[in-house]
Amino acid sequence: MSEAPALTQIQPALLSEVAPVPSNRMTRIAVPIAIVLVVLMMVVPLPAALLDILIALNIGISLIVLLVALQVQRVLDFAIFPTIVLVATIFRLALNVSSTRLVLRDGFAGHVIDAFGHIVIGANLIIGLVIFAILIIIQLTVVTNGASRVAEVGARFTLDAMPGKQMAIDADLNSGLIDEDTARQRRKDVAAEADFYGAMDGGTKFVKGDAMAAVIITMVNLVGGFAIGMLQNSLSASESIQKYALLSVGDGLVSQIPALLMSVATGVIVTRSTGAGDVGSDLIQQLGRHRQALMIGAGSLLALCLVPGMPKLPFLIVGGLVLFVAYRSTDAHGDDMAAEAAAQSGAIAMPSGQVQLPAGGGTGDPVTDSLRVDPLELLLSPDAVDLVDAARGGDLLDRVRALRRKTALDLGLVLPPVRTRDGAMLAPGTYEIRIGGSSVATGEAPPGHLLAIGDSMDSLPGRHTTEPVFGLPAVWVPIEYRASAELAGATIVERAAVVTTHLAEMVRQNASRLLSLDDTRDLLEVLKNDRPAAVEELVPSVLPLAAVQRLLQALLDEQVSIRDLGRVLEGVGQRARSTSDPDALLEAARAALGPALAAHYVRDGVLRAITLEPAVETQIGEALRAGEQGVVIALDPVQAQRLVSDISALQTTAEQRGELPVLLISGPLRLPMRRLLRGSLPQLPVIAFTEATGIHQIETVGQVSSSHEFAA
Repeated sequence: MSEAPALTQIQPALLSEVAPVPSNRMTRIAVPIAIVLVVLMMVVPLPAALLDILIALNIGISLIVLLVALQVQRVLDFAIFPTIVLVATIFRLALNVSSTRLVLRDGFAGHVIDAFGHIVIGANLIIGLVIFAILIIIQLTVVTNGASRVAEVGARFTLDAMPGKQMAIDADLNSGLIDEDTARQRRKDVAAEADFYGAMDGGTKFVKGDAMAAVIITMVNLVGGFAIGMLQNSLSASESIQKYALLSVGDGLVSQIPALLMSVATGVIVTRSTGAGDVGSDLIQQLGRHRQALMIGAGSLLALCLVPGMPKLPFLIVGGLVLFVAYRSTDAHGDDMAAEAAAQSGAIAMPSGQVQLPAGGGTGDPVTDSLRVDPLELLLSPDAVDLVDAARGGDLLDRVRALRRKTALDLGLVLPPVRTRDGAMLAPGTYEIRIGGSSVATGEAPPGHLLAIGDSMDSLPGRHTTEPVFGLPAVWVPIEYRASAELAGATIVERAAVVTTHLAEMVRQNASRLLSLDDTRDLLEVLKNDRPAAVEELVPSVLPLAAVQRLLQALLDEQVSIRDLGRVLEGVGQRARSTSDPDALLEAARAALGPALAAHYVRDGVLRAITLEPAVETQIGEALRAGEQGVVIALDPVQAQRLVSDISALQTTAEQRGELPVLLISGPLRLPMRRLLRGSLPQLPVIAFTEATGIHQIETVGQVSSSHEFAA
C-alpha cells in the first residue's frame, strides 16, 4: 500500500517527459521536409492556385519576421534569424522560378501576381515600370547595402571586443557583483553574439543577391514574354508588351515586397543595441528624455508658418503634435528620478546635480562623530563621485554590496559597511582605501576614461599607468577611443570595476584586521543556532572570545576561509584543553579543515607545487628557534634572502606558464616558512604534506635545491 502514492507521483512526471517527444520529433522532420520541397519547387511545375497560396505565405512570413525583429530586446533573442534569411531567400527564388514558368508558358501566373501588376501599372505602363524600378533601387542600394555594411562592421567589432567583454565579466565576478553561473551564462552570450554577427555578415549577402536576382528575373520575364507573345502567340508588339509587362511587374512585386520586408528586418536586427524594451518602447522613451530638443523642434515647425507663401496647416498640425509630445515627455522629472536613485544608493542628491556622500552612522553630535573610526572606508575625489551616482549611471555602490556578499561566501567574513566618502583633499580622479582609519591603498579612476590593459599600448592616446592589483601595464584612454583600444587587443575595464577589484584585493589582504571582537561574537551566535554544542563546550569555558578572535585572524592571515567555523572549533577543542599556544591551535584548526585547504588550489584535478629538497628542509629545521612571535627560521639574512629569491623565481616561472603553485613542505616547517615568506611572497600559499593527503595528483613545478648552503 505504501508504494501506491509513490507510483502516482512518478507516473505524471514520466508522462510530462514523454508527451513532448512526438511534437519535437515532428518539428525536426517537418523543417527538413519543407526545405526539400522548396528545392523541388524549382523543378516541378506548380498550379496557379497553389502558387497564390505560397506567395501569400511568403508575404506573411516576411511580415511576421519584421514584427518579431521590432519586438526583440536583444539580438540573441532572435538568434535563428540568419537561418530564416537563408531559407526565406531560397523560398522566394523557388517562387520566382515557378511563376516565371507559368508566365512564359500560360501567360497567367495566378490572381495574386495579376492583382499586383494591375495595382502598380494601372493604365500607364511607363509609370508602373518606373515605380517598380524605384522599389528595386530602394531595396538594392539603400536598405540591403546599408544592412550588409552594418553587419560586416558589427561582426568585426564584436569579435574584436570579445576579450574586453570577457575581462569585464571576470572583473564583475571577482568583485562579487555576479556569481559563477551568471558569469558562465554571460560568457556564452558573448560567444553567441560574435557567432550571430558573423552569421549575419554572411546572411546579408543572401539578401543582397536576392535583390539583384529579382532584377535579372524581371528583365528575363519582360524580354522572354515579349518574344513569346509575338512569335508564338501571334500578339502585336503593344499587346505583348502590355500583357507580359503586367505579369513581369506583378511577379517582381510579389517577390520584392517580402524581400524588402526581410531587408528591413535585417537592418533592424544588425543595428539593434541592447535596450530595456523593444524598438518602439525605446524610441518613445529615449526621445521623451530630451524635452528641450522637442520644444525647439516644435517651435521651429510652428515658425515656418510665418514664412510668406508657406502652407500653414501641415506645419501647424505637425508642430502641434511635437509640442504635445514634448509636454508629455518625462524629462521634467529627471531631477526627481536622480534624487530617488541617489537616495537608494546611499547618497544625497544636491540641487546642483552634485552628490554629497553620507558620513554614515553618526550620532548627531559632531564631537562624538569625530571620535568614530570606520573599519572600512572608500574616499573618492569630487570629480569621481559620479561612480556612486545612480542617476549618472554609477553602479559602484551596487558592486560594493555585491563584494560584501562575495567576501562572506569566500572567506566567511561579514564585512562591515563600506563608508563611501567625499575626499575633498584627494587629487582629481583618484580614490583612497582606508582600513581602521589608516590608508592602505590609493588609485585613480579619471572620469571619462577606461582602463586599457595590454602589452603594446604605446599607440593608444592617454596616460600610461599600472593596473593596481596585478601590476600589469595599462593606459587610461578616453571613452571615445574604446573601439581603437579593443582593435589594438587591449582588455577594457570600467572605472567602477577597477575600484571594486582594488577594494576586493585590499579586503582580502587585510581580512584579519577587519574581524573585530564583536564580529567574532556575532559569528558564534549564528553558529550556535545550528550547532550549539560546538560553541557551548568551547567558548568561553575553554577558549575566551579573544582567543577565538586571534585564531580566526590567524586563519584569515593565511587566506583560509573561516566559513566552516563549526569544524574549526571542533578541531581546536581537544587541543585547547591541553595548551593555549596560538601556533598549536592554528595548526589544529588547519588539520581539522584538512584537504579542503589544498583543494582550493587544485586546477584541473592537479595540485601544482614547489618543493624543497630533503637536505634543504633538514638545514631549515636545524635553524628553527622559538621567539615571542612563535617559532621562526633563524637564518643568516643573506641566506634567508637567497632562499626567498629561489622560491620567488620558481613561483614566477610557474605563473608565466599560467600555473598557480603552492609551496608544499613538511608540517613542522609550514608555519615558520609562512612567517618567513609573508613579507616578500604574501600570495604564495604554504601547504603541509599532511594537508594534501586527499589530493590524487600532485605535480612538482620546481624544487629548491641544496646548491646553496643555508647556515643558521
